[in-house]
Amino acid sequence: MELGLVGLGKMGGNMRERIRRAGHTVIGYDRNPDLSDVPSLEALVDRLEGPRVVWVMVPAGAATQATIDELAGLLSPGDVVVDGGNSRWTDDEKHAVELGIKGIGFVDCGVSGGVWGLENGYALMYGGSEENVAKVQPVFDALKPEGEYGAVHAGKVGAGHFAKMVHNGIEYAMMQAYAEGWELLEKVDSVTDVREVFRSWQEGTVIRSWLLDLAVNALDDDEHLEKIRGYAQDSGEGRWTVEAAIDNAVPLPAITASLFARFASRQDDSPQMKMIAALRNQFGGHAVENNQ
Repeated sequence: MELGLVGLGKMGGNMRERIRRAGHTVIGYDRNPDLSDVPSLEALVDRLEGPRVVWVMVPAGAATQATIDELAGLLSPGDVVVDGGNSRWTDDEKHAVELGIKGIGFVDCGVSGGVWGLENGYALMYGGSEENVAKVQPVFDALKPEGEYGAVHAGKVGAGHFAKMVHNGIEYAMMQAYAEGWELLEKVDSVTDVREVFRSWQEGTVIRSWLLDLAVNALDDDEHLEKIRGYAQDSGEGRWTVEAAIDNAVPLPAITASLFARFASRQDDSPQMKMIAALRNQFGGHAVENNQ
């Protein structure tokens, strides 16, 4: 099938390549002309045959809204827009209404996989009607990991991004647990090889995971994380998860505590945040702040 892909950064560029490897045609547009296949969003739409599917991979908020507003004036009834960025689920509901007035379908898709997705595939959580999801299904199949799992039609519009938001909230708590354990091991005199302790956990333990593997990668690069400043950003989805928990009276003590630990890193060079920053860099290519 044909796909228009808007936004060819770290994630979008690799997604374009993975979809093409599956035999589909991808026309990409990016504000950076060195990355773009076409000079404008209008040119992208003109290159696609109807019914068109245009996947948006730009920053959440104003950039996504502007892109969807422009697409609303360029697309035709029966076309579908997919928001694959990290938008808040409440924005999805708004976008679906705005596009629906013009007969244009909307699907939201939470995407996980970071810089490893090109080779390993992307975990996908999407929301929308069965009809609109069916129009995008070949692309979902191309992007997902090999095997039975890795993609889910989570429910109605907004369900995909809500599921991805909760996924990221859980990720916050898991990373925090590894970081706290690492700091405690580093602190005591009796443990003389913390990196190898972490490595030993990779087989036969109940806490083995991909995040643990990435922690070992980070420690192989910098055994005591001395090159990294203990400062970690929060993407916003941790905050949204806690806000949704409050709205629904669901207790989330571990996820909430992990979010506040990120805030603590704004104040001091936190040892735990060195591990959080290292893990974010390992799985998502997120920038780290180096010690001077």
